[in-house]
Amino acid sequence: MPSLRLVAAQLDTVVGDLEGNVERIRAALARAEATGADLCVFPELAITGYPPEDLLNKPRFVADNLRALAEVAAATGRCAAVVGFVEQLGPAPPGLPAPLGNAAALCAGGRLVGTYRKRLLPNYGVFDERRWFVPGEKVGDLYLIAGVRVGISICEDLWFDDGPVADLGRAGAQLVVNINASPYSRGRRAERLAVLETRVAEAGCAIAYVNQVGGQDELVFDGASLVVSADGSLLAAGRQFHEDLIEIDLPLPERPHPGSAGAIITVSAERRRDPVRDAPAVPEPLSAAAEVYEALVLGTRDYLAKNGFTDVVIGLSGGIDSSLVAAVAVDALGATHVHGLSMPSRYSSEGSIADAATLAERLGIDLRVVPIERAHVALSDVLEPLVGGAPAGLTDENLQSRLRGVLLMAVSNDTGWIVLTTGNKSEMATGYSTLYGDSAGGFAVIKDVPKTLVYELCRYRNGRDGPGPGPIPEAVLDKAPSAELRLDQRDDQSLPPYDVLDPVLTAYVEEDRTPPEMIADGFDPAVVEQVVRLVDGAEYKRRQMPPGVRITMKAFGKDRRMPITNRYRSRREPSGAGGG
Repeated sequence: MPSLRLVAAQLDTVVGDLEGNVERIRAALARAEATGADLCVFPELAITGYPPEDLLNKPRFVADNLRALAEVAAATGRCAAVVGFVEQLGPAPPGLPAPLGNAAALCAGGRLVGTYRKRLLPNYGVFDERRWFVPGEKVGDLYLIAGVRVGISICEDLWFDDGPVADLGRAGAQLVVNINASPYSRGRRAERLAVLETRVAEAGCAIAYVNQVGGQDELVFDGASLVVSADGSLLAAGRQFHEDLIEIDLPLPERPHPGSAGAIITVSAERRRDPVRDAPAVPEPLSAAAEVYEALVLGTRDYLAKNGFTDVVIGLSGGIDSSLVAAVAVDALGATHVHGLSMPSRYSSEGSIADAATLAERLGIDLRVVPIERAHVALSDVLEPLVGGAPAGLTDENLQSRLRGVLLMAVSNDTGWIVLTTGNKSEMATGYSTLYGDSAGGFAVIKDVPKTLVYELCRYRNGRDGPGPGPIPEAVLDKAPSAELRLDQRDDQSLPPYDVLDPVLTAYVEEDRTPPEMIADGFDPAVVEQVVRLVDGAEYKRRQMPPGVRITMKAFGKDRRMPITNRYRSRREPSGAGGG
């Protein structure tokens, strides 16, 4: 049985860093050559980083990407390389950008051997590929590498029945490589594996799925590359949330090649003579909580590093949200680069002040305590003639939050540290936050994490390192959530309890269910009415929130783009639906 020595290069590329990406690719390629690999496969758009978005409207950027690809091609030797790049398909029409393709190059022996253009362009969720790219129209060529017929596909090509991968299988491919920039969301690795098993059965050949890793703005790419044999067995896998080079001697059964099924381009016909190596161990998938936590860590680390930040400052209230953000920040950057600011008001409990101090001590971060009472009194005095008396109610509550935002941003201005905000998805969904207050900052670590999951992640982090107390005090986990902006305040005075609220938010925000549909599914009509009103009314706030790590299939931002001015409320019962 022939075998092909494959290296899947799971890299953390940087959008727009063409020189840096070329160096990363060349370094991985050199390692693959040194191991005697026949083929080294890189992620989708590895040259430019993914997604390059409207950088693609700059002709110079596209031209520079082509020059970068030529450098990679020139660096290839016997080991062939599949590299994602942007292909220019023709001259630019007057006043318009040039037509472009999301493409993969097959390079070997110092030259570009052939290209393949992605046929299925995703245009949903976070993807806007039809904005920039023209789809490919033909089945890709097959390349003879070490005696094995190899076909190339790109990301979305894999996800449809009887699509481009099946076409390559019918053409006689023994191996299809699928290069990806597939963002993380919860449970995504298992979903990809199931799709690969289906596609292998359909195409009748092995598939190597090679994914990008790293953070890019709000997106996190989890790597987790997968190699599946022609019989559906998982042969190799990349680590989740880490760069990895997965090397495997891939057995590829002989299969007939229909003579009329398209060109076969010979790249390297000879086979190695050294013994076949044992298959690498397949890493155990992370638990559900662990993978979300690692996504937050990687997304935070890469956003800061790729944008030139070394340190962060966080407002530590002694509550569960800021505790989780601080723990993630320490794991992303190290304790010496994380700084806490405790800003108690007249309504802050002694327990919360103590919990913030305990958290900082356990994490090993510095904590400065700056009471806001003097500023609160002074600004209340300034406001009194404007509002006809001492500020009260929501005005006074938001005043405290905005004072804290002013302090955090002033520290950021003075030190260059970026402010990490601490709002969770449940709060952002319902508008339970203060514009220019607790929402002020540069990166929102847990903006896509529902409150109930915040608790789960805190418990996971506390137990991750074995027995003994974790970094987050038990009192933080046990006490009722409160913004502490008035006497005896609790979140459940303004919102349904989070274990009631979060399932409704999932149905309305992530699943796009209408109120009648949710009520028909058994949700409390009063809760549905309240939650929908809050979500719809807070759209203007969410437009002004900083970016944050995406961990679900529908995060606020690129995924969900609702109009602020919007009178659709879907209050009427659908035809034939029961009452309630």
